[in-house]
Amino acid sequence: MSLGLRNLLWLIPLLLILSNPLWRGPAAAFLKPRGGYDDAAERAYTEKEQRFVMDDVVLTFYSKGQLTWTVKAAVARTGKTDREIDMTTVDAVYSKKGDAPLTVTSRRGIYRMDDKHLTLIDDVVLIKPLQQEELHTELLHYYDRSKMLVSPVKVKIKSPTFHLKGGEMEYDVSKKAYDFGKRVHVVM
Repeated sequence: MSLGLRNLLWLIPLLLILSNPLWRGPAAAFLKPRGGYDDAAERAYTEKEQRFVMDDVVLTFYSKGQLTWTVKAAVARTGKTDREIDMTTVDAVYSKKGDAPLTVTSRRGIYRMDDKHLTLIDDVVLIKPLQQEELHTELLHYYDRSKMLVSPVKVKIKSPTFHLKGGEMEYDVSKKAYDFGKRVHVVM
């Protein structure tokens, strides 16, 4: 009776199963992770605030898979919390597919990650190049959820066809519609 190699292959799994007590302990010790796991250290690391300061930063913000803001800042750093970014010398571009971009400059800016809220402060200038309009204010908020630009302080809008001075202003970016509060003075 001749035993071929093919007939002996079934012996390999049988030998592994029968010799399990001999090799299981050393194999388990070899495969055990080194250094252990410290749950308290892991929790402390994840709860610890992450702080940073960076020069010449470019931030890009997306909404529903579409690029909405490209924000360049001379300096960006962690704000009051690690979910807030403080920026200086801000140059931002809002772009929406199919529309002309809006450019905004300011001396300072704050971006709150949790509610997607961009605040621009000090010498804010918003330019709508297609309409040749310039908006000047000291404080401008952008709320991503509602796609609204809001200035709770005085605004000035200059264009070749009119000059406007007004109080509070809201601009719906998706509808391209202004809404002014308080008194408005327009020279055409």
